Amino acid sequence: MKYKVLIFFIIGVCLYLVDTAMSADEDKNIFVSDQEILSLINAWKSQVGRDPTDDEIARIINNLIDEEILYREALVLGLEQEDKIIKRRLAQKITFLKEESIPDIPTKDELINFFENNKEKYFIQPSFTFIHYFFSDNNNSLSRAKKALDNLALNQEILSDPFYLGKSFANEPFRNIENNFGPVFATNFIDQPINKWVGPIKSTFGHHIVYINNINSGYTPDIQDIFRQVEVDYLQQKREQTVNEFLNSKRSEYTIFINPELKF
Repeated sequence: MKYKVLIFFIIGVCLYLVDTAMSADEDKNIFVSDQEILSLINAWKSQVGRDPTDDEIARIINNLIDEEILYREALVLGLEQEDKIIKRRLAQKITFLKEESIPDIPTKDELINFFENNKEKYFIQPSFTFIHYFFSDNNNSLSRAKKALDNLALNQEILSDPFYLGKSFANEPFRNIENNFGPVFATNFIDQPINKWVGPIKSTFGHHIVYINNINSGYTPDIQDIFRQVEVDYLQQKREQTVNEFLNSKRSEYTIFINPELKF
């Protein structure tokens, strides 16, 4: 009986060794698909601007094989572990896979519904055409601006300071005015009359007197005029939602440990 057990044990060891050897052989097999080669050739053509020669195709394939060999040998040595670049790249790849899982062509009703729920995103802000005189905070800006406004009424010379963006603005969006002059200026600027010198208006840099020539009122464009942009925005939102849903479904499967005594 013990001889039979010994025989079965020897057979089991032999099968294990054979399986290990076969697995090892399989790890040494590299299969290069036609699709992979064609993809690399197309990428080469787009970069160089012509078809590769036979020698260049051979180098493309050899480089692919060399890369695969180096990749496998790196895995054997465990070089992928704790590598931030590899982790980031793999995270990007699975993100791309999840993003590509959504349909590429949304229905018209889906886009209309998306547009209606996000109209503020497509609102075209009012724009202004104006000129101004600037008076720096470093040089009695308020009193000089008041005096300049009086001088304009008397057709007298204006002694202002240079402004870094210049004196004249044509069809300047309200958002740019807010960014360039500051929120206080923008708030007081928007309700001013046109074709009249007004001020002083306070900005981040000092005070201004302003002459507004024209105002283009803000509006929401018709969806037909921006249909392609709405489609792009809709698909981007769906991609982000898909990735977030995947993450939310997986987070509960992980236990996170953080050192409570770690100080930042």
